[in-house]
Amino acid sequence: MLLETQNLIGGYTKPIIHEITLTVETGEWLSLVGANGSGKSTLLKLISRLLKPQQGTVLLDGKAIHSQPASIVAQKLALLPQQQTIPSGLTVRQLVSLGRTPYQPWWQYSLQPEDKAKVETALQLTRMDEYSDRFVEELSGGERQRAFLALALAQDPQILLLDEPTTYLDIRYQLELLELLKQLNQQHLTIITVLHDVNLAARYSTRLALLSQGRIFAIGKPKEILTPANLADVLGVEVVILETPVGLQICPVAAMND
Repeated sequence: MLLETQNLIGGYTKPIIHEITLTVETGEWLSLVGANGSGKSTLLKLISRLLKPQQGTVLLDGKAIHSQPASIVAQKLALLPQQQTIPSGLTVRQLVSLGRTPYQPWWQYSLQPEDKAKVETALQLTRMDEYSDRFVEELSGGERQRAFLALALAQDPQILLLDEPTTYLDIRYQLELLELLKQLNQQHLTIITVLHDVNLAARYSTRLALLSQGRIFAIGKPKEILTPANLADVLGVEVVILETPVGLQICPVAAMND
């Protein structure tokens, strides 16, 4: 397996994630789904090395991720957070070039030809090459999200982590972004996403992990775990499940009474 968590416990002052063990294989797309406060984003931060576990470990290529240098981890794993800090006075190309930082020695300021090629590829994949000279703060929400995705892709990672990547995007840009991620996934990029929209998670993911109160309630293929009973327990809603031309879709009917 490419990534593994073993009895992972973590959070902030008090644990939010409790004894989570899971594996992610190369080329998978795993989405974390659950109600607000279920621990999805916290688990992603633990996996991405932003948070240190209180107990347990995260293994990347068989090595504990939190004991490796940040630059080494960044060569294998990239994170697109839910909210990005918008740099002032930085062009899109300059932003994306920062993705090559993990590969540069501290004394080297200019990009090498290989680094420049990676930046150009990332700009082209995200269709941001025509915006490369624009300032990041001038971009629309959808363009900005693609620019930060290009930054992550410039790291040339094996695993891409995304925390609610469709937040604040209208439906057109949501689908454009997810279709791009689908293409990258088909090229063997491993993806782990936190997705609020269960239907989008079901449509695009290889597997889903349903989280409840910081624990994995169920994990498996969308058709296996997106059942009315599971969604009632995890999301507190009564649903009807439909087969559609784009796959399994969830139709909420009513909120469940406590």
